[in-house]
Amino acid sequence: MKIQTLEIENFRNYDTLKVNFADGVNIFIGKNAQGKTNLLESIFYCCIGKSFKSCKDKELIKWDADFARVRMCTQKKYREVTVEARLFKASKKIIKVNNLPIKKMGELIGETNVVFFSPQELKLVKESPDERRKFMDIDISQNNKRYFYQLSRYEKILQNRNKLLKISQSLDAVKETIDIWDRALVTSAKLLATERQKFILQILPYAQKAHSYISGGKEELDIKYVCGCNVTLDDTFEEKMEKLLKKNLEKDFKLGYTSIGVHRDDIDIFLNGVEVKNFGSQGQQRTVALSLKLAELENMFNINGEYPILLLDDVFSELDSERQKRLIKFVGRTQTFITCTDEKEIKGVIYQIQGGKIKKIAQKD
Repeated sequence: MKIQTLEIENFRNYDTLKVNFADGVNIFIGKNAQGKTNLLESIFYCCIGKSFKSCKDKELIKWDADFARVRMCTQKKYREVTVEARLFKASKKIIKVNNLPIKKMGELIGETNVVFFSPQELKLVKESPDERRKFMDIDISQNNKRYFYQLSRYEKILQNRNKLLKISQSLDAVKETIDIWDRALVTSAKLLATERQKFILQILPYAQKAHSYISGGKEELDIKYVCGCNVTLDDTFEEKMEKLLKKNLEKDFKLGYTSIGVHRDDIDIFLNGVEVKNFGSQGQQRTVALSLKLAELENMFNINGEYPILLLDDVFSELDSERQKRLIKFVGRTQTFITCTDEKEIKGVIYQIQGGKIKKIAQKD
């Protein structure tokens, strides 16, 4: 999977841009706030349909413009894919795949797979379960459209159940209709939990291998899926979850929301049997987060027969020289986009970015 051409208009600090990329490693150097991360953001947007930052689409449009446009042409194993996103300050965005407007975001997800990593991804390890669920959801959705649609369905069912809990005047009133939402919720939950557990089992050996390589084999990594239902994933899952929902109904009514379910799933991460989230150093947390991201690469290759696009934003500033060298060797198998403030000893095409302008300055073989 290779991005061939990227065109940008009025996106973040870019006026206009058209650039053809190398098949291997593409390195963007420049001072801070020049547009390096914005370039990666435009690529990510064409793959996922949203930014990797917590922001609204309108914030992606250049401050003095009314619209923004990003167009990306990708060569996949058997076909070409062109994605064009048009964002407007006064109306809804339009996304086209091969010149055909999409009606649902699920039609975009998986067309061009991507893995993104930056120092901010430390939150994957050290912050709330929301970040770890997002990690699972983005990865699984890119390889499984059914999962993406089921996730959307679960979230809508959960919203309706929570709304019923909030607006009902009494517990008896809730009991009259809650069974409808409970049955729908557990059906979706079973599929999501099954796919998440499968995903963790799939990436575990890849994550262990990547972590061992980057850290020099000093620690043993282990990751485990934790279901927010506290129910074993077997043939009785739906029955047990439905009973738990009923058991917790009075509590949920008082809270005004559903207290159990796969919307509370998590991942437990250990180094040498010790939980990294609470007891790992920042260096250990950083290496674990990077290992999980690199595991995504191998897992997607195993599923699709081709590697996704890899985006590395200012990663080298957070790694010592030995880990930098190991990472460079590891990522050589896929088209990679790297941002940094100065040149590194990396083989690839080097671009200078300054004030939203890009210029190819060197190629290291």
